[in-house]
Amino acid sequence: MSFDGLFTRAMTKELADTIKGGRINKIHQPYKNEIIIVTRANGENHKLLISAHPSYARIQLTNEQHENPPEPSMFCMLLRKHLEGYFIEDIYQADLDRVIVFEIKGRNEIGDISYKQLYVEIMGRHSNIILVDKEKNMILDSIKHVPSAINSYRTILPGHQYIFPPKQDKLNPLQLSEEDILRKLDFNSGKIDKQLVEHFAGLSPLFAKEIVHLSGLANKITLPEAFISVVNEIIKHNYSPSIIQANGKEVFYILPITYLQGEEKSFSTLSEMLDRFYFGKAERDRVKQQGHDLERFIKNEKEKNEVKIEKLKATLAEAQNADRFQLFGELLTANLHLVKKGMDEIKVINYYDENAGEITIPLDPRKTPSGNAQGYFSKYQKAKTAIIVVQEQIEKAALEVQYFENLLQQLESASPKDIEEIRIELAEEGYIRMKQKRGSKTKIQKITLETYTSSDGTDILVGKNNKQNDYLTNKVAARDEIWLHTKDIPGSHVVIRSKNPSETTILEAANLAAYYSKAKESSSVPVDYTKVRYVKKPNGAKPGFVIYEQQQTIFVTPNADKVLEMKQ
Repeated sequence: MSFDGLFTRAMTKELADTIKGGRINKIHQPYKNEIIIVTRANGENHKLLISAHPSYARIQLTNEQHENPPEPSMFCMLLRKHLEGYFIEDIYQADLDRVIVFEIKGRNEIGDISYKQLYVEIMGRHSNIILVDKEKNMILDSIKHVPSAINSYRTILPGHQYIFPPKQDKLNPLQLSEEDILRKLDFNSGKIDKQLVEHFAGLSPLFAKEIVHLSGLANKITLPEAFISVVNEIIKHNYSPSIIQANGKEVFYILPITYLQGEEKSFSTLSEMLDRFYFGKAERDRVKQQGHDLERFIKNEKEKNEVKIEKLKATLAEAQNADRFQLFGELLTANLHLVKKGMDEIKVINYYDENAGEITIPLDPRKTPSGNAQGYFSKYQKAKTAIIVVQEQIEKAALEVQYFENLLQQLESASPKDIEEIRIELAEEGYIRMKQKRGSKTKIQKITLETYTSSDGTDILVGKNNKQNDYLTNKVAARDEIWLHTKDIPGSHVVIRSKNPSETTILEAANLAAYYSKAKESSSVPVDYTKVRYVKKPNGAKPGFVIYEQQQTIFVTPNADKVLEMKQ
Protein backbone atom coordinates (compact mmCIF):
# COMPACT_ATOMS: atom_id res chain seq x y z
CA MET A 1 0.00 0.00 0.00
CA SER A 2 1.36 3.44 -0.98
CA PHE A 3 -0.30 5.06 2.05
CA ASP A 4 2.17 3.58 4.57
CA GLY A 5 3.44 4.99 7.85
CA LEU A 6 6.02 7.23 6.15
CA PHE A 7 3.40 8.59 3.75
CA THR A 8 1.08 9.21 6.73
CA ARG A 9 3.88 11.16 8.45
CA ALA A 10 4.33 13.33 5.34
CA MET A 11 0.58 13.93 5.03
CA THR A 12 0.34 14.83 8.72
CA LYS A 13 2.99 17.51 8.18
CA GLU A 14 1.17 18.87 5.11
CA LEU A 15 -2.15 19.05 6.98
CA ALA A 16 -0.60 20.63 10.08
CA ASP A 17 1.14 23.29 7.98
CA THR A 18 -2.12 24.15 6.21
CA ILE A 19 -5.09 23.80 8.59
CA LYS A 20 -3.68 23.59 12.13
CA GLY A 21 -5.30 26.37 14.15
CA GLY A 22 -8.16 26.58 11.66
CA ARG A 23 -11.86 26.82 12.48
CA ILE A 24 -14.22 24.06 11.35
CA ASN A 25 -17.03 25.77 9.43
CA LYS A 26 -18.93 23.00 7.67
CA ILE A 27 -19.06 19.21 7.62
CA HIS A 28 -20.58 17.08 4.86
CA GLN A 29 -20.82 13.37 4.21
CA PRO A 30 -21.26 13.04 0.44
CA TYR A 31 -20.83 9.25 0.48
CA LYS A 32 -21.18 6.39 2.90
CA ASN A 33 -17.50 6.17 3.88
CA GLU A 34 -16.30 9.74 3.25
CA ILE A 35 -16.58 13.07 5.01
CA ILE A 36 -15.60 16.58 3.97
CA ILE A 37 -14.54 19.09 6.64
CA VAL A 38 -14.40 22.70 5.45
CA THR A 39 -11.88 24.60 7.57
CA ARG A 40 -10.99 28.30 7.61
CA ALA A 41 -7.26 28.72 8.20
CA ASN A 42 -4.72 31.41 7.28
CA GLY A 43 -7.41 33.49 5.60
CA GLU A 44 -8.52 30.70 3.24
CA ASN A 45 -11.08 27.92 3.13
CA HIS A 46 -9.69 24.39 2.85
CA LYS A 47 -11.61 21.18 2.14
CA LEU A 48 -10.32 18.20 4.11
CA LEU A 49 -11.36 14.87 2.60
CA ILE A 50 -11.29 11.87 4.94
CA SER A 51 -12.16 8.52 3.36
CA ALA A 52 -12.60 5.16 5.04
CA HIS A 53 -13.39 3.52 1.71
CA PRO A 54 -12.15 -0.11 1.70
CA SER A 55 -10.23 0.42 -1.56
CA TYR A 56 -9.57 4.18 -1.63
CA ALA A 57 -8.99 5.07 2.04
CA ARG A 58 -7.03 8.29 2.44
CA ILE A 59 -6.88 11.73 4.05
CA GLN A 60 -6.00 14.83 2.06
CA LEU A 61 -6.90 18.39 1.16
CA THR A 62 -8.95 18.43 -2.03
CA ASN A 63 -10.20 20.75 -4.74
CA GLU A 64 -12.64 18.19 -6.11
CA GLN A 65 -16.38 18.93 -6.03
CA HIS A 66 -18.66 16.46 -4.23
CA GLU A 67 -22.43 16.39 -4.36
CA ASN A 68 -24.07 16.09 -0.95
CA PRO A 69 -27.16 13.95 -0.32
CA PRO A 70 -30.46 15.76 0.39
CA GLU A 71 -30.46 14.40 3.95
CA PRO A 72 -27.28 14.16 6.08
CA SER A 73 -26.46 10.85 7.78
CA MET A 74 -26.65 10.38 11.56
CA PHE A 75 -22.84 10.34 11.76
CA CYS A 76 -22.61 13.58 9.78
CA MET A 77 -25.14 15.30 12.07
CA LEU A 78 -23.24 14.12 15.14
CA LEU A 79 -19.96 15.51 13.72
CA ARG A 80 -21.69 18.81 13.04
CA LYS A 81 -23.04 18.95 16.57
CA HIS A 82 -19.67 18.29 18.20
CA LEU A 83 -17.20 19.89 15.77
CA GLU A 84 -18.68 22.78 13.77
CA GLY A 85 -17.37 26.06 15.16
CA TYR A 86 -14.51 24.28 16.93
CA PHE A 87 -10.79 24.87 16.32
CA ILE A 88 -8.14 22.35 15.31
CA GLU A 89 -5.47 22.75 18.01
CA ASP A 90 -3.10 20.05 16.81
CA ILE A 91 -2.63 17.36 14.18
CA TYR A 92 -0.18 14.54 14.81
CA GLN A 93 0.59 10.95 13.90
CA ALA A 94 0.48 8.10 16.40
CA ASP A 95 4.07 6.78 16.29
CA LEU A 96 4.61 5.66 12.68
CA ASP A 97 1.21 4.01 12.45
CA ARG A 98 -1.32 4.93 9.79
CA VAL A 99 -3.29 6.85 12.40
CA ILE A 100 -3.69 10.64 12.40
CA VAL A 101 -5.13 12.39 15.46
CA PHE A 102 -6.91 15.75 15.39
CA GLU A 103 -7.02 17.59 18.72
CA ILE A 104 -10.10 19.80 18.58
CA LYS A 105 -11.27 22.45 21.06
CA GLY A 106 -14.44 24.51 21.26
CA ARG A 107 -17.49 25.37 23.33
CA ASN A 108 -20.44 23.05 23.61
CA GLU A 109 -24.12 24.04 23.45
CA ILE A 110 -24.09 25.35 27.05
CA GLY A 111 -20.91 27.35 26.56
CA ASP A 112 -18.42 25.11 28.37
CA ILE A 113 -14.98 24.37 26.94
CA SER A 114 -15.02 20.95 25.30
CA TYR A 115 -12.19 18.82 23.94
CA LYS A 116 -12.69 16.28 21.18
CA GLN A 117 -10.37 13.98 19.26
CA LEU A 118 -10.92 12.78 15.72
CA TYR A 119 -8.98 9.59 14.97
CA VAL A 120 -8.40 8.81 11.29
CA GLU A 121 -7.22 5.25 10.74
CA ILE A 122 -6.02 4.54 7.18
CA MET A 123 -5.86 0.75 7.15
CA GLY A 124 -7.40 -0.56 3.93
CA ARG A 125 -10.73 -2.24 4.48
CA HIS A 126 -10.33 -1.70 8.24
CA SER A 127 -10.09 2.09 7.81
CA ASN A 128 -12.26 4.16 10.12
CA ILE A 129 -13.08 7.70 11.29
CA ILE A 130 -13.72 7.84 15.03
CA LEU A 131 -14.90 10.80 17.15
CA VAL A 132 -13.81 10.63 20.79
CA ASP A 133 -14.63 12.68 23.90
CA LYS A 134 -11.07 13.44 25.06
CA GLU A 135 -11.85 13.94 28.76
CA LYS A 136 -13.57 10.55 29.04
CA ASN A 137 -11.63 8.81 26.22
CA MET A 138 -15.08 7.63 25.14
CA ILE A 139 -16.15 6.96 21.56
CA LEU A 140 -19.04 9.23 20.58
CA ASP A 141 -19.47 7.54 17.20
CA SER A 142 -17.59 6.22 14.18
CA ILE A 143 -18.24 5.96 10.47
CA LYS A 144 -17.95 2.16 10.81
CA HIS A 145 -19.12 0.21 13.84
CA VAL A 146 -16.98 -2.75 14.91
CA PRO A 147 -18.55 -4.92 17.67
CA SER A 148 -16.56 -7.30 19.85
CA ALA A 149 -17.88 -10.25 17.83
CA ILE A 150 -15.81 -8.97 14.87
CA ASN A 151 -12.78 -7.63 16.75
CA SER A 152 -12.03 -9.12 20.17
CA TYR A 153 -9.09 -6.72 20.77
CA ARG A 154 -11.11 -3.51 20.64
CA THR A 155 -14.75 -2.55 20.19
CA ILE A 156 -15.55 0.52 18.12
CA LEU A 157 -19.03 1.49 19.22
CA PRO A 158 -20.50 4.58 20.92
CA GLY A 159 -19.90 4.54 24.69
CA HIS A 160 -16.79 2.33 24.57
CA GLN A 161 -13.26 3.42 25.41
CA TYR A 162 -11.03 4.23 22.49
CA ILE A 163 -8.11 1.82 22.16
CA PHE A 164 -5.33 2.25 19.60
CA PRO A 165 -4.85 -0.51 17.04
CA PRO A 166 -2.47 -3.21 18.36
CA LYS A 167 1.16 -2.10 18.24
CA GLN A 168 3.69 -4.03 16.23
CA ASP A 169 7.10 -4.82 17.64
CA LYS A 170 9.08 -2.96 14.99
CA LEU A 171 11.93 -0.43 15.04
CA ASN A 172 11.43 3.19 14.06
CA PRO A 173 13.42 3.64 10.80
CA LEU A 174 13.85 7.37 11.53
CA GLN A 175 15.93 6.62 14.63
CA LEU A 176 18.32 3.96 13.31
CA SER A 177 22.03 3.75 12.60
CA GLU A 178 23.57 1.50 9.94
CA GLU A 179 24.51 -0.97 12.70
CA ASP A 180 20.86 -1.17 13.87
CA ILE A 181 19.78 -2.02 10.34
CA LEU A 182 22.41 -4.74 9.92
CA ARG A 183 21.47 -6.39 13.23
CA LYS A 184 17.95 -7.01 11.94
CA LEU A 185 18.79 -8.33 8.47
CA ASP A 186 19.94 -11.77 7.40
CA PHE A 187 21.54 -11.42 3.95
CA ASN A 188 21.86 -15.20 3.61
CA SER A 189 18.08 -15.65 3.77
CA GLY A 190 17.36 -13.38 0.80
CA LYS A 191 14.07 -11.48 0.27
CA ILE A 192 15.62 -8.38 1.83
CA ASP A 193 12.58 -6.21 0.94
CA LYS A 194 10.29 -8.46 2.98
CA GLN A 195 12.74 -8.42 5.90
CA LEU A 196 12.70 -4.61 5.84
CA VAL A 197 8.89 -4.55 6.04
CA GLU A 198 8.92 -7.17 8.80
CA HIS A 199 11.41 -5.40 11.10
CA PHE A 200 10.94 -1.67 10.54
CA ALA A 201 7.79 0.35 11.27
CA GLY A 202 5.95 2.41 8.68
CA LEU A 203 7.45 0.73 5.60
CA SER A 204 5.39 -0.54 2.69
CA PRO A 205 6.60 -3.20 0.23
CA LEU A 206 6.80 -0.39 -2.33
CA PHE A 207 9.31 1.57 -0.25
CA ALA A 208 11.28 -1.55 0.74
CA LYS A 209 11.70 -2.64 -2.90
CA GLU A 210 12.91 0.84 -3.80
CA ILE A 211 15.58 0.69 -1.07
CA VAL A 212 16.82 -2.66 -2.35
CA HIS A 213 16.86 -1.29 -5.91
CA LEU A 214 18.82 1.82 -4.88
CA SER A 215 21.41 -0.32 -3.08
CA GLY A 216 22.32 -2.07 -6.36
CA LEU A 217 23.85 -5.43 -5.40
CA ALA A 218 22.33 -5.34 -1.93
CA ASN A 219 24.96 -6.19 0.67
CA LYS A 220 26.01 -5.13 4.18
CA ILE A 221 27.57 -1.94 2.87
CA THR A 222 25.29 -0.70 0.07
CA LEU A 223 21.90 -1.44 1.62
CA PRO A 224 22.34 0.45 4.94
CA GLU A 225 23.80 3.39 3.03
CA ALA A 226 20.83 3.52 0.64
CA PHE A 227 18.40 3.12 3.54
CA ILE A 228 19.92 5.91 5.65
CA SER A 229 20.27 8.20 2.61
CA VAL A 230 16.57 8.01 1.76
CA VAL A 231 15.43 8.17 5.39
CA ASN A 232 17.49 11.32 5.99
CA GLU A 233 15.50 13.08 3.26
CA ILE A 234 12.27 11.92 4.89
CA ILE A 235 13.43 13.15 8.33
CA LYS A 236 14.01 16.61 6.79
CA HIS A 237 10.61 16.45 5.06
CA ASN A 238 12.19 16.68 1.63
CA TYR A 239 9.50 15.05 -0.47
CA SER A 240 8.90 14.71 -4.19
CA PRO A 241 5.32 13.44 -4.54
CA SER A 242 5.13 11.33 -7.68
CA ILE A 243 2.77 9.13 -9.66
CA ILE A 244 4.51 6.38 -11.58
CA GLN A 245 2.79 4.63 -14.46
CA ALA A 246 4.28 1.25 -15.33
CA ASN A 247 2.95 -2.01 -16.77
CA GLY A 248 -0.51 -0.52 -17.21
CA LYS A 249 -0.82 0.44 -13.53
CA GLU A 250 -0.34 3.61 -11.50
CA VAL A 251 1.24 3.94 -8.05
CA PHE A 252 1.98 7.01 -5.95
CA TYR A 253 4.45 7.80 -3.22
CA ILE A 254 6.24 10.62 -1.40
CA LEU A 255 9.38 9.89 -3.41
CA PRO A 256 10.02 8.71 -6.98
CA ILE A 257 9.92 4.91 -7.28
CA THR A 258 12.71 4.17 -9.74
CA TYR A 259 12.63 0.36 -9.65
CA LEU A 260 9.35 0.35 -11.60
CA GLN A 261 11.06 2.10 -14.53
CA GLY A 262 7.83 3.75 -15.57
CA GLU A 263 6.61 7.16 -16.65
CA GLU A 264 6.83 9.57 -13.72
CA LYS A 265 4.82 12.71 -12.97
CA SER A 266 5.77 14.96 -10.06
CA PHE A 267 3.50 17.19 -7.97
CA SER A 268 4.04 20.09 -5.61
CA THR A 269 1.94 18.64 -2.77
CA LEU A 270 0.72 15.23 -1.62
CA SER A 271 -2.91 16.39 -1.80
CA GLU A 272 -2.54 17.58 -5.38
CA MET A 273 -1.03 14.21 -6.25
CA LEU A 274 -3.89 12.30 -4.57
CA ASP A 275 -6.50 14.43 -6.35
CA ARG A 276 -4.88 13.42 -9.63
CA PHE A 277 -4.40 9.75 -8.68
CA TYR A 278 -7.97 9.24 -7.46
CA PHE A 279 -9.53 11.43 -10.18
CA GLY A 280 -12.52 9.37 -11.30
CA LYS A 281 -11.36 6.14 -9.59
CA ALA A 282 -13.36 6.42 -6.35
CA GLU A 283 -16.36 7.89 -8.17
CA ARG A 284 -16.39 5.04 -10.71
CA ASP A 285 -16.38 2.58 -7.82
CA ARG A 286 -19.37 4.33 -6.22
CA VAL A 287 -21.16 4.41 -9.57
CA LYS A 288 -20.49 0.71 -10.01
CA GLN A 289 -22.12 -0.01 -6.66
CA GLN A 290 -25.10 2.30 -7.21
CA GLY A 291 -25.61 1.35 -10.84
CA HIS A 292 -24.78 -2.36 -10.71
CA ASP A 293 -28.38 -3.37 -11.43
CA LEU A 294 -28.57 -0.80 -14.22
CA GLU A 295 -25.36 -2.03 -15.84
CA ARG A 296 -26.56 -5.63 -15.70
CA PHE A 297 -29.92 -4.67 -17.26
CA ILE A 298 -28.29 -2.67 -20.08
CA LYS A 299 -25.82 -5.47 -20.87
CA ASN A 300 -28.65 -8.02 -20.95
CA GLU A 301 -30.73 -5.84 -23.30
CA LYS A 302 -27.74 -5.32 -25.58
CA GLU A 303 -27.00 -9.06 -25.70
CA LYS A 304 -30.68 -9.90 -26.32
CA ASN A 305 -30.72 -7.63 -29.35
CA GLU A 306 -27.42 -9.06 -30.63
CA VAL A 307 -28.88 -12.58 -30.43
CA LYS A 308 -32.06 -11.32 -32.12
CA ILE A 309 -30.01 -9.91 -35.02
CA GLU A 310 -28.26 -13.27 -35.56
CA LYS A 311 -31.63 -15.08 -35.65
CA LEU A 312 -33.07 -12.49 -38.02
CA LYS A 313 -30.08 -12.87 -40.32
CA ALA A 314 -30.71 -16.61 -40.43
CA THR A 315 -34.36 -15.91 -41.29
CA LEU A 316 -33.23 -13.47 -43.98
CA ALA A 317 -30.94 -16.11 -45.49
CA GLU A 318 -33.93 -18.46 -45.78
CA ALA A 319 -36.02 -15.68 -47.27
CA GLN A 320 -33.41 -15.23 -50.00
CA ASN A 321 -34.84 -18.52 -51.43
CA ALA A 322 -37.96 -16.63 -52.56
CA ASP A 323 -36.98 -16.85 -56.24
CA ARG A 324 -36.40 -20.62 -55.92
CA PHE A 325 -39.89 -21.10 -54.45
CA GLN A 326 -41.36 -19.19 -57.42
CA LEU A 327 -39.37 -21.36 -59.85
CA PHE A 328 -40.65 -24.59 -58.24
CA GLY A 329 -44.25 -23.33 -58.38
CA GLU A 330 -44.06 -22.39 -62.06
CA LEU A 331 -42.34 -25.66 -63.10
CA LEU A 332 -44.90 -27.74 -61.18
CA THR A 333 -47.75 -25.81 -62.80
CA ALA A 334 -46.28 -26.56 -66.23
CA ASN A 335 -45.90 -30.27 -65.37
CA LEU A 336 -49.05 -30.98 -63.36
CA HIS A 337 -49.90 -33.88 -65.69
CA LEU A 338 -46.71 -35.68 -64.56
CA VAL A 339 -47.33 -35.26 -60.83
CA LYS A 340 -49.27 -37.88 -58.86
CA LYS A 341 -50.56 -37.53 -55.31
CA GLY A 342 -48.30 -39.40 -52.85
CA MET A 343 -45.03 -38.54 -54.63
CA ASP A 344 -42.31 -37.00 -52.42
CA GLU A 345 -40.31 -35.50 -55.30
CA ILE A 346 -40.27 -35.16 -59.06
CA LYS A 347 -37.64 -34.47 -61.68
CA VAL A 348 -38.62 -32.04 -64.42
CA ILE A 349 -36.86 -30.07 -67.12
CA ASN A 350 -35.93 -26.55 -66.00
CA TYR A 351 -37.11 -24.38 -68.89
CA TYR A 352 -35.32 -21.36 -67.38
CA ASP A 353 -31.95 -23.10 -67.62
CA GLU A 354 -30.04 -22.42 -70.84
CA ASN A 355 -28.94 -26.03 -70.94
CA ALA A 356 -32.46 -27.29 -70.15
CA GLY A 357 -31.11 -29.43 -67.36
CA GLU A 358 -33.26 -31.46 -64.98
CA ILE A 359 -34.19 -30.17 -61.51
CA THR A 360 -35.57 -32.12 -58.53
CA ILE A 361 -38.55 -30.55 -56.76
CA PRO A 362 -39.44 -31.80 -53.23
CA LEU A 363 -43.16 -32.59 -52.84
CA ASP A 364 -45.57 -33.04 -49.96
CA PRO A 365 -47.10 -36.52 -50.51
CA ARG A 366 -50.26 -35.48 -48.62
CA LYS A 367 -51.05 -32.71 -51.09
CA THR A 368 -52.51 -32.80 -54.59
CA PRO A 369 -50.28 -31.76 -57.54
CA SER A 370 -51.94 -28.31 -57.69
CA GLY A 371 -51.74 -28.08 -53.87
CA ASN A 372 -47.95 -28.53 -54.03
CA ALA A 373 -47.65 -25.83 -56.71
CA GLN A 374 -49.86 -23.48 -54.72
CA GLY A 375 -47.79 -24.19 -51.61
CA TYR A 376 -44.62 -22.99 -53.35
CA PHE A 377 -46.34 -19.82 -54.57
CA SER A 378 -47.49 -19.12 -50.97
CA LYS A 379 -43.90 -19.61 -49.70
CA TYR A 380 -42.71 -17.24 -52.41
CA GLN A 381 -45.11 -14.48 -51.29
CA LYS A 382 -44.25 -14.96 -47.60
CA ALA A 383 -40.50 -14.90 -48.30
CA LYS A 384 -40.85 -11.68 -50.33
CA THR A 385 -42.72 -10.00 -47.46
CA ALA A 386 -40.32 -11.43 -44.89
CA ILE A 387 -37.28 -9.88 -46.58
CA ILE A 388 -38.72 -6.38 -46.11
CA VAL A 389 -39.95 -7.00 -42.54
CA VAL A 390 -36.81 -8.81 -41.38
CA GLN A 391 -34.51 -6.13 -42.79
CA GLU A 392 -36.53 -3.51 -40.90
CA GLN A 393 -36.29 -5.58 -37.70
CA ILE A 394 -32.52 -6.00 -38.14
CA GLU A 395 -32.09 -2.23 -38.55
CA LYS A 396 -34.27 -1.60 -35.49
CA ALA A 397 -32.34 -4.14 -33.37
CA ALA A 398 -29.01 -2.64 -34.54
CA LEU A 399 -30.18 0.79 -33.35
CA GLU A 400 -31.08 -0.78 -30.00
CA VAL A 401 -27.58 -2.29 -29.72
CA GLN A 402 -26.06 1.10 -30.56
CA TYR A 403 -28.28 2.78 -27.95
CA PHE A 404 -27.28 0.35 -25.19
CA GLU A 405 -23.60 0.59 -26.18
CA ASN A 406 -23.90 4.35 -25.68
CA LEU A 407 -25.46 3.83 -22.26
CA LEU A 408 -22.67 1.44 -21.21
CA GLN A 409 -20.07 4.02 -22.25
CA GLN A 410 -21.94 6.69 -20.28
CA LEU A 411 -21.92 4.50 -17.18
CA GLU A 412 -18.12 4.33 -17.36
CA SER A 413 -17.74 8.10 -16.91
CA ALA A 414 -20.93 8.74 -14.93
CA SER A 415 -21.21 10.38 -11.53
CA PRO A 416 -23.84 9.18 -9.03
CA LYS A 417 -26.12 12.01 -10.25
CA ASP A 418 -25.69 10.87 -13.85
CA ILE A 419 -26.76 7.35 -12.88
CA GLU A 420 -30.13 8.63 -11.72
CA GLU A 421 -30.64 10.53 -14.99
CA ILE A 422 -29.89 7.37 -16.99
CA ARG A 423 -32.38 5.47 -14.83
CA ILE A 424 -35.06 8.11 -15.50
CA GLU A 425 -34.33 8.00 -19.23
CA LEU A 426 -34.80 4.22 -19.35
CA ALA A 427 -38.10 4.61 -17.52
CA GLU A 428 -39.27 7.34 -19.94
CA GLU A 429 -38.33 5.10 -22.89
CA GLY A 430 -40.39 2.28 -21.37
CA TYR A 431 -37.55 -0.14 -20.59
CA ILE A 432 -37.90 -0.12 -16.82
CA ARG A 433 -40.36 1.02 -14.17
CA MET A 434 -39.22 3.54 -11.58
CA LYS A 435 -39.87 2.61 -7.97
CA GLN A 436 -41.85 5.39 -6.35
CA LYS A 437 -42.72 5.67 -2.70
CA ARG A 438 -46.43 5.89 -1.89
CA GLY A 439 -47.62 9.48 -1.69
CA SER A 440 -44.40 10.92 -3.14
CA LYS A 441 -44.27 12.91 -6.35
CA THR A 442 -41.62 12.49 -9.01
CA LYS A 443 -39.34 15.52 -8.90
CA ILE A 444 -38.24 17.06 -12.19
CA GLN A 445 -34.48 17.12 -11.88
CA LYS A 446 -32.60 20.13 -13.15
CA ILE A 447 -30.01 19.09 -15.72
CA THR A 448 -26.50 20.35 -14.97
CA LEU A 449 -23.57 20.14 -17.34
CA GLU A 450 -19.88 19.77 -16.56
CA THR A 451 -17.94 22.91 -17.42
CA TYR A 452 -14.28 23.05 -18.39
CA THR A 453 -12.03 26.00 -19.25
CA SER A 454 -9.53 25.96 -22.11
CA SER A 455 -6.05 27.49 -21.92
CA ASP A 456 -7.30 30.78 -23.34
CA GLY A 457 -10.27 30.99 -20.96
CA THR A 458 -13.02 29.67 -23.25
CA ASP A 459 -15.78 27.65 -21.57
CA ILE A 460 -16.37 24.10 -22.83
CA LEU A 461 -19.51 22.15 -21.87
CA VAL A 462 -19.71 18.34 -21.73
CA GLY A 463 -22.80 16.13 -21.64
CA LYS A 464 -22.19 12.83 -19.84
CA ASN A 465 -25.45 11.05 -20.61
CA ASN A 466 -28.21 11.21 -23.23
CA LYS A 467 -30.37 13.64 -21.28
CA GLN A 468 -27.43 15.99 -20.86
CA ASN A 469 -26.39 15.54 -24.50
CA ASP A 470 -29.88 16.45 -25.78
CA TYR A 471 -30.09 19.40 -23.40
CA LEU A 472 -26.64 20.67 -24.36
CA THR A 473 -26.97 20.32 -28.14
CA ASN A 474 -30.63 21.26 -28.58
CA LYS A 475 -31.26 23.79 -25.79
CA VAL A 476 -28.03 25.34 -24.50
CA ALA A 477 -25.66 25.60 -27.47
CA ALA A 478 -25.93 28.56 -29.84
CA ARG A 479 -26.18 27.81 -33.56
CA ASP A 480 -22.70 29.04 -34.46
CA GLU A 481 -20.85 27.51 -31.51
CA ILE A 482 -18.63 24.48 -32.14
CA TRP A 483 -19.93 20.96 -31.46
CA LEU A 484 -17.63 17.92 -31.13
CA HIS A 485 -18.06 14.15 -30.93
CA THR A 486 -15.86 11.12 -31.47
CA LYS A 487 -16.20 9.77 -35.01
CA ASP A 488 -18.32 6.57 -35.12
CA ILE A 489 -17.52 5.92 -31.43
CA PRO A 490 -19.99 6.18 -28.51
CA GLY A 491 -19.21 9.27 -26.46
CA SER A 492 -20.25 12.63 -25.05
CA HIS A 493 -21.48 15.71 -26.85
CA VAL A 494 -19.02 18.58 -26.32
CA VAL A 495 -19.68 22.25 -27.11
CA ILE A 496 -17.17 25.12 -27.23
CA ARG A 497 -18.89 28.36 -26.15
CA SER A 498 -17.31 30.33 -28.97
CA LYS A 499 -18.05 30.98 -32.64
CA ASN A 500 -14.37 31.22 -33.58
CA PRO A 501 -12.34 29.22 -31.05
CA SER A 502 -8.57 29.00 -31.26
CA GLU A 503 -6.88 25.88 -32.58
CA THR A 504 -5.65 25.15 -29.04
CA THR A 505 -9.20 25.31 -27.66
CA ILE A 506 -10.46 22.96 -30.40
CA LEU A 507 -7.70 20.46 -29.54
CA GLU A 508 -8.50 20.70 -25.81
CA ALA A 509 -12.22 20.22 -26.48
CA ALA A 510 -11.40 17.25 -28.71
CA ASN A 511 -9.39 15.81 -25.81
CA LEU A 512 -12.52 16.04 -23.65
CA ALA A 513 -14.62 14.35 -26.34
CA ALA A 514 -12.09 11.52 -26.64
CA TYR A 515 -11.69 11.18 -22.86
CA TYR A 516 -15.45 10.90 -22.32
CA SER A 517 -15.87 8.22 -24.99
CA LYS A 518 -15.50 4.50 -25.46
CA ALA A 519 -12.01 5.19 -26.87
CA LYS A 520 -10.79 6.72 -23.60
CA GLU A 521 -7.84 4.31 -23.34
CA SER A 522 -6.93 4.49 -27.04
CA SER A 523 -4.52 6.71 -28.96
CA SER A 524 -5.10 8.85 -32.06
CA VAL A 525 -8.86 8.98 -31.52
CA PRO A 526 -10.78 10.63 -34.42
CA VAL A 527 -12.98 13.51 -33.27
CA ASP A 528 -15.41 15.32 -35.58
CA TYR A 529 -16.29 18.98 -35.07
CA THR A 530 -18.75 21.27 -36.79
CA LYS A 531 -21.07 24.17 -36.04
CA VAL A 532 -24.13 23.39 -33.92
CA ARG A 533 -26.37 24.54 -36.82
CA TYR A 534 -25.26 21.45 -38.78
CA VAL A 535 -26.24 19.01 -36.01
CA LYS A 536 -29.79 17.61 -36.28
CA LYS A 537 -31.86 15.17 -34.25
CA PRO A 538 -34.02 12.98 -36.56
CA ASN A 539 -37.71 12.69 -35.74
CA GLY A 540 -38.37 9.76 -33.42
CA ALA A 541 -34.66 9.19 -32.73
CA LYS A 542 -33.45 7.77 -29.45
CA PRO A 543 -32.25 10.20 -26.74
CA GLY A 544 -28.77 11.52 -27.51
CA PHE A 545 -28.82 10.44 -31.17
CA VAL A 546 -28.00 13.08 -33.80
CA ILE A 547 -26.76 13.34 -37.37
CA TYR A 548 -24.41 16.04 -38.57
CA GLU A 549 -22.63 17.39 -41.65
CA GLN A 550 -19.98 19.93 -42.72
CA GLN A 551 -17.61 18.33 -40.18
CA GLN A 552 -13.85 18.31 -39.95
CA THR A 553 -11.86 15.56 -38.22
CA ILE A 554 -8.85 15.79 -35.92
CA PHE A 555 -6.99 13.04 -34.06
CA VAL A 556 -6.13 13.27 -30.36
CA THR A 557 -4.86 10.97 -27.61
CA PRO A 558 -6.96 11.34 -24.41
CA ASN A 559 -5.02 12.99 -21.56
CA ALA A 560 -6.49 12.70 -18.04
CA ASP A 561 -4.06 15.28 -16.63
CA LYS A 562 -5.30 17.87 -19.10
CA VAL A 563 -8.92 17.07 -18.26
CA LEU A 564 -8.21 17.60 -14.55
CA GLU A 565 -6.43 20.91 -15.25
CA MET A 566 -9.39 22.21 -17.27
CA LYS A 567 -12.07 21.24 -14.76
CA GLN A 568 -13.83 24.14 -13.06
